Amino acid sequence: MGLKILVVDDALFMRRMLSGILEEENYEVIAEAQTGVEAIEQFQKCHPDITVLDIVMPEMTGIEALKAIKGIDPGAKVVICTAIGQEALRSEAMGSGALDYILKPFEPENVKAVMRKVAGL
Repeated sequence: MGLKILVVDDALFMRRMLSGILEEENYEVIAEAQTGVEAIEQFQKCHPDITVLDIVMPEMTGIEALKAIKGIDPGAKVVICTAIGQEALRSEAMGSGALDYILKPFEPENVKAVMRKVAGL
């Protein structure tokens, strides 16, 4: 069994795509969330090894959720998902404690490389 992953994105299609890529690499997607509020709830409930967090979501941004998760567990490993053209948001997220980022649209090899790096593999 691989590392436990929480996948957060407001788009079901993106969650499914990302989960599929991660499961191919033997990561265990233990929970999904579609909002920042749900991300925090699932983080507290499931204690994932790594949280993959979309940066642009309704209700609560990924950056706000990231800060809340780091407030709960300063050692939490969080990877953000961002689109090309969102460099300012990406920089803010990295400055708020994200360990790395994955660009949308997802390139499977990039996702796998980032996850290996963050997992320390």
